[in-house]
Amino acid sequence: MLEKRSEEFDVVEEVFDRPTLEGVYKLIHKGIINRIHGAVKAGKEARIYWGKSPEGAELAIKIYYTTAADFRKGMMKYIEGDPRFTHVRRGFRGKDNLIYTWTQKEFSNLKLAENAGVNVPKPIAFYRNILVMAFIGTDGVPALLLKEINLERPEAFYRQLLHAVRLLYTKAGLVHGDLSEYNVMVWEGAPVIFDVSQAVLIAHPMSGALLRRDIDTVNAYFGRLGVDVIDATAIEEWVRGGEEELP
Repeated sequence: MLEKRSEEFDVVEEVFDRPTLEGVYKLIHKGIINRIHGAVKAGKEARIYWGKSPEGAELAIKIYYTTAADFRKGMMKYIEGDPRFTHVRRGFRGKDNLIYTWTQKEFSNLKLAENAGVNVPKPIAFYRNILVMAFIGTDGVPALLLKEINLERPEAFYRQLLHAVRLLYTKAGLVHGDLSEYNVMVWEGAPVIFDVSQAVLIAHPMSGALLRRDIDTVNAYFGRLGVDVIDATAIEEWVRGGEEELP
């Protein structure tokens, strides 16, 4: 059956092992994906493919590698302590279980962020190691990353991004945990936060340290752009729900 459906793909690469192919076909049969084109981004953990829905909407299809052993080693510290995933225990670390849970975690985090009004790729569906989102960009060309663009007004963008961090914390109940110029896109002049698989609930024991790391990373980047950045402690207090205006 799998061989007969190869016309659905412009590109079939090593990331499409049999379980992944079966997962893609499941999403095709459910009417979520119509076609997958080439990869638009490849990393150590996953590849992002450009696709189309049956209605013609552009999709970002993120497929996690199921063979990335080093990646799996670092997952548990972000999963443990999360009440949404208590079924994943140290004694139950099958690679598929972990990768599939990681995919579900990213989908769940995106839903929380979207419902809170944070500018993130709209989550559409997930299955196994496959996450389907709205594509940020046009005609298969993804939006530029923050690190790839010369901002006309870096200070204003800096404050926009800090507002997104606060909204993520106060409304979605999440800390990104790996926020940097590499996982913020610039689309229509605004920041779009992505790669939220490692994001943790604010009740997670690591959330405080991760929040401070996010703030320090953002400050370091914009400081290099010449922005007069705000004191990290003051930002942290504000993100947690302090004064209504930034210092």
